[in-house]
Amino acid sequence: MYRQGDVLIVPVAESALPPHIADVPQEPRDARGRLVLALGEVTGHAHAVVGPGQLLRASGPFGPMLLHLPDGGRVVHEEHAAIPLPKGWYRVVRQREYVPGSVRLVAD
Repeated sequence: MYRQGDVLIVPVAESALPPHIADVPQEPRDARGRLVLALGEVTGHAHAVVGPGQLLRASGPFGPMLLHLPDGGRVVHEEHAAIPLPKGWYRVVRQREYVPGSVRLVAD
């Protein structure tokens, strides 16, 4: 497992991927060519992956994100050290916080 700020990245065995993985929409890269895992609403900083790969996101704000890195990659952020990731599949989990009556993603 890897953690950078409010983003947790968990390795997933290819055999454990959902059968409908081919139907999950792919997230576009940002203007800098990165796969953005979480964008800081206040600072504009981003937890992002550089390198070849795909970020797949199921619908909804709490929909699971799956990251595929066929050659490995690095998670970068302006205020954290880069984290190298080996090739493979990962589930990306955003930290959530309880607000009376609801749950929301942690805002940067």
